[in-house]
Amino acid sequence: MKLNERSLAFYATCDSPADNAGFLYKRGERHTAYHRRWFVLKGNMLFYFEERESREPVGVIVLEGCNVELCDAAEGFAFAIRFGGTKSRTYVLAAESQAAMESWVKSLSRASFDYMRLVVRELEKQLQEMRWGLVGACGGSREPPGPWKPKLPGLEQSRERLLALPAVLPKENGCAVWDNVVRAEQPPNTSGCAGHDEDGSPRPPPLPPRRRVSNGEATSAGAAVAESPSTFCRLHEQYSREVARLRQDWQQRQRGPRP
Repeated sequence: MKLNERSLAFYATCDSPADNAGFLYKRGERHTAYHRRWFVLKGNMLFYFEERESREPVGVIVLEGCNVELCDAAEGFAFAIRFGGTKSRTYVLAAESQAAMESWVKSLSRASFDYMRLVVRELEKQLQEMRWGLVGACGGSREPPGPWKPKLPGLEQSRERLLALPAVLPKENGCAVWDNVVRAEQPPNTSGCAGHDEDGSPRPPPLPPRRRVSNGEATSAGAAVAESPSTFCRLHEQYSREVARLRQDWQQRQRGPRP
């Protein structure tokens, strides 16, 4: 992520809530004198201003890969922000009271993303232990609980409907009939004439008797099939003559009237 002075100044002075804010004494890098500065902590960035009403910060400290610890200094209630590495700078700050120093040390120690990552892991571990305890209290399986899965609405109803369907689908006129309506709530009709067997399962309707084709109908059907090619030829010749006549009329109109 790219950051410049303007974006940092806007983030430092915007209306977003600060994790901590107040006056601290900051020791200079070259000179050991302490200067009173207004500090604002937002996330893992510690901004400091010359005055509380300043619109632009003097500097910013990114609190990543550092340790916050108490130190001995000329000013009372002093603590240091130390970074790893031989050439890294150590920031020495001092609060105005013991309560302010403890508040700043606690806030700065919890500002890094590494700390937040540890907190998230610990919370996930506690959640798993709570789920394991609930499963053991309910007398469930001893297997560790898996990840939580959302329960889709209507899934159980569709499963019950599939189980309620008959194993052999009824047929009507030789075709299977798929009935999506669950009839488990209807009492079975044992009269033997309402489409149900004695055990309550739906019974397919009787198939209609097959119609036998007589010799005369078979002969007429064969004749129609035999006549179909000749009928197609006659239609082709008739339409071809009509198309040829229309084409000839069009060519004459394109040539224009003869002189």
